[in-house]
Amino acid sequence: MIRKVNTAMIMAAGKGTRMMPLTADRPKPLIEVAGTALLDHVLDHLRDAGVGRIVINAHYRASQVEDHMAAHAADFQVALSDERDLLLDTGGGLIRALPLISGDPFICVNADNWWTNDEENAFTRLMSAWNGEAMDVLMLLIPYAEANNTQGQGDFDLDGDGRLSRRKPGQQAAYVWTGIQILSKALIIDPPSDVFSTNVFWDRAISKGRCYGLVHRGLWFDVGYPDAITATEAKLMNHAQR
Repeated sequence: MIRKVNTAMIMAAGKGTRMMPLTADRPKPLIEVAGTALLDHVLDHLRDAGVGRIVINAHYRASQVEDHMAAHAADFQVALSDERDLLLDTGGGLIRALPLISGDPFICVNADNWWTNDEENAFTRLMSAWNGEAMDVLMLLIPYAEANNTQGQGDFDLDGDGRLSRRKPGQQAAYVWTGIQILSKALIIDPPSDVFSTNVFWDRAISKGRCYGLVHRGLWFDVGYPDAITATEAKLMNHAQR
């Protein structure tokens, strides 16, 4: 069992299309919720979990991401995985960033979700639950009914041993992926092309019984589209007043 993961990959290279017009002058990770940029929210949680090295990819308005991360140089060792030339999707982004990722396993987190912790930091919980002998993927999940602002019919089902399976066609899955996970570098191999989704890696891990899930304790919000921001802020305010 591993108790500390020191490297995190932040996926921040999207075009921000779903966030228009808010992303007309900035990349999606710098959109604010409750006065805090999405990227800073992620960094706050990583800092609290003791993570010291950040690898972050960037494509749309990449220089703004790069400048923003420079302001965090006192807290983190930062490396930019530059995708200005070509947007590689999540799987291709991981392949390009891999030489910069020194830790194994490593945290991988999307910069378009928002969460709170009931007690223990979600990243710390994932670290404590990681078992490298059994796992290549450990995802943080939220029950479908508790996935604020989510769209679709969920992502995964969870068996009694904590292994994940894909949502069955025509059915609603019990859990939604939060955009937060721990990955083994052993999984990030044999890319099918330059541009591809992390789903390729997940499906490999699922087929081998090495893709696991951990249920989040706290609130979680999908904030990947403009209307979700005001809904999230209202829910956070209401929760804080209880």
